[in-house]
Amino acid sequence: MTESTPQDPDPVVDLRGISVEFPGVKALSGVDFRLFPGEVHALMGENGAGKSTLIKALTGVHTPKAGEILLHGAAVSFAGPAQAQDAGISTVYQEVNLCGNLSVAENILLGREPRRFGRIDGKATKARAAELLARIGLAIDPGSTLAGHPIAVQQLVAIARALAVDARVLVLDEPTSSLDADEVAELFRIMRVLRDDGVAILFVSHFLDQVYEISDRMTVLRNGTLVGEYRPAELSRIDLVTAMLGREVGALAEVERRTAAHTPGTTALVRAEGLGRKGAIAPFDLEIRAGEVVGLAGLLGSGRTELARLLYGADRADTGRLVVDGVPVTARGPRSLIAKGVAFSSEDRKAEGVVADLTIRDNLVLALQAARGWARPLPRKTVDALVAEYIAKLDIRPADPDAVVGTLSGGNQQKVLLARWLATKPKLLILDEPTRGIDVGAKAQIQKVVADLAAEGMAVLFISAELEEVVRVSDRVVVLRDRRKVAELTGADLTVDRVMTLIAGHVDGPVAVAG
Repeated sequence: MTESTPQDPDPVVDLRGISVEFPGVKALSGVDFRLFPGEVHALMGENGAGKSTLIKALTGVHTPKAGEILLHGAAVSFAGPAQAQDAGISTVYQEVNLCGNLSVAENILLGREPRRFGRIDGKATKARAAELLARIGLAIDPGSTLAGHPIAVQQLVAIARALAVDARVLVLDEPTSSLDADEVAELFRIMRVLRDDGVAILFVSHFLDQVYEISDRMTVLRNGTLVGEYRPAELSRIDLVTAMLGREVGALAEVERRTAAHTPGTTALVRAEGLGRKGAIAPFDLEIRAGEVVGLAGLLGSGRTELARLLYGADRADTGRLVVDGVPVTARGPRSLIAKGVAFSSEDRKAEGVVADLTIRDNLVLALQAARGWARPLPRKTVDALVAEYIAKLDIRPADPDAVVGTLSGGNQQKVLLARWLATKPKLLILDEPTRGIDVGAKAQIQKVVADLAAEGMAVLFISAELEEVVRVSDRVVVLRDRRKVAELTGADLTVDRVMTLIAGHVDGPVAVAG
C-alpha cells in the first residue's frame, strides 16, 4: 500500500476501518480509504467488491457498523446525501438524476435559485448557471431544455450542479459507461480542470485504460476488504487485474479442461457480422457452432452481457447483422430469436429469471407456454412429464413440482431457470453467470450439464466472471475489454494466464483478434 509522503497534503476525506453489514452479508470489513484535494482517485473492484457500499457510507446512505469518517480532519456522520452535499460532497451517478423537462440553468441551481422580492430571479439564475458552465468550459445555452442534450452533456450539467454547492469532493460513479471516445475526452478535460482547482475526485470505472489515463491514485477493493492503495506508475495493468480478481498470473494451477465426446460442427449456427450498439459494445464478429461452448471473459463492464443481449434480441443493434441457421434475422426482439431456437438465461435470476412466488412446475414451463401462446395451455400430462424429466436431469431439490421456488436455495433456483430454457429445446443456449452465488456442488453440476448439452449437439454461450470456470467449460473463449472484442483463444492458447493478460491489455505473441 502506498504510504503518505511528506509532500502529500492532509486528506480531505479519510475513512478509517469502515464496516457495513446487511442481514447475512458483510459488505465492507474494516476498509480504509483516503481522498486528497486536487487528485483523481480511482476506486476499483469487481462486482460485489464493495465500491457502491463505500460511496454510500461516505454520502450517508448507509450507516457504518464500525469505523469513522473524517472530513477535513473532523469526524462526521451524515443522515443522508443532502447532508453530505451541504458538507461539500456531491455525487454524479451513471444514470443522471436531473429533470429533463427543466432548463439547464434550472437543473444546475434547483433549490438554490437566486431570488428577488421573494420570487425566483430567472435572469440571475441563467447568469449564475452560465458562470458555472464557463468554469468547466461547457458552451451551451443555460436556457435550453436539458432533455434536448445528449447524455454526455447532461452528465456535465450534473457536474456543474455539484459546483453550484461549492463541492470540494466530487464522486463520479461510472460516468463514462454510455459515452463515446470524444465525449470521454471532454469529460476528462473537465475533470482535470477541477482537479487543478483543488477538487478531490473519486472516480469509479471498469475501463482500465481510462483509469490509467486520468487517475493519480487507485484503491482496490475485493470482497468487501481493502487490497491496497497505489499510484498508477507503481501497478501494472496485469497486477491491477490480479489484485481485483485475487489470482496470481503464473501461479495458477491449470484447471481441468472439458473433454467432449462430441466434436463441434464446422458450420456456424449463429453468426454475428459487425454487430454492435453505441454505448454498449463496439461492432464485433462472432460465430458459434452446434456442439460448441463459447466462453465470454472480461472484467465487469467489459461488455459480456451487452454482447449476449444483442444475440438474443433483447437490445436493438445499431450496426451489423445476425444470421441464424444461414438466414439473416430481420424481425427484432426476443420473440423472433426464441422462435429460431435461441434461449437466454439472465444473470439476474431474481429480477429477470425465476418467479419466486410460483412453483417449480409453473416456473419450469413458463417459457414453453409463452412460446405456445396462453390461449393454448399445455396438457397437464405433458407438463408433468417435462417437469419430472428436468427435476431428475438437473437434480433439482426438493424434487417436489409443487415446491415454491422462492423457498429453494440459490443453486436450485438456478437449475429451475436452466430447466425452463432447456424445455424449449433451444439450438443456442446463452447462459449469463449461471453459477454466480451458488455453492461449489451446484456449480459442478451446472458445469457438467453444459458439457453434456454440447456433447448432445447444442451450442452454448457461457458467461462467467470466474476465469477458471470459463476456461474449464469452453472450447473457445472470446475476450472482451472496455466493451470491445479483443481476441479469441482456443487450443493451447486457452489458459487462465493468457486470458488475464489479454483482459489487462498486454498481448505477447500472435492471437486471433476481432476485426
